[in-house]
Amino acid sequence: MKPSQFFNHHPVIEDIQTSIFWSTEDVKWMQEALKLAKQGAEHGEVPVGAILVHGQQVIGQGFNEPIGRHDATAHAEIIALRDACTRLNNYRLPLQTTLYVTLEPCTMCVGALIHARVERLVYAASEPRAGMVGSQMNLPMQPFYNHSIQVNRGLCSEHSSQILKSFFRERRKLAKMKSK
Repeated sequence: MKPSQFFNHHPVIEDIQTSIFWSTEDVKWMQEALKLAKQGAEHGEVPVGAILVHGQQVIGQGFNEPIGRHDATAHAEIIALRDACTRLNNYRLPLQTTLYVTLEPCTMCVGALIHARVERLVYAASEPRAGMVGSQMNLPMQPFYNHSIQVNRGLCSEHSSQILKSFFRERRKLAKMKSK
């Protein structure tokens, strides 16, 4: 194995086993998304971070902010898309844009990624309750969309899962203390 790559096994649709070699760039960008997730947690938001990359440059980024913005649509992916579209002055992203996000996207976010023409999605942890990129459904693979997204899953999944578990553990602990 090359030192610049990391090996990760992950399940794929229809129980076919494949393997992915993560590039050092993929790891670098997911680490940045994890930092954004931690920023969200510091603001009392569910710790999810997202970063859009094109040509090894950040074109948009964000973390969950529905509580702070009083906006149900302010998921990390949507914030990153809005940031990129504002910076680029276009509602569609350039070809070969990748979104790195720390949690499997929901229905709303998958739809936005399709409409913005994200080429590749890399996510860390699966979202078993509402994940729409394999956990509950696989929306990017539906044949009726006019755009498809290449999906890679599982990069830094343990790290992302731990951040989420710690956040919710602390939240339950605080709620328990308040109820006394």
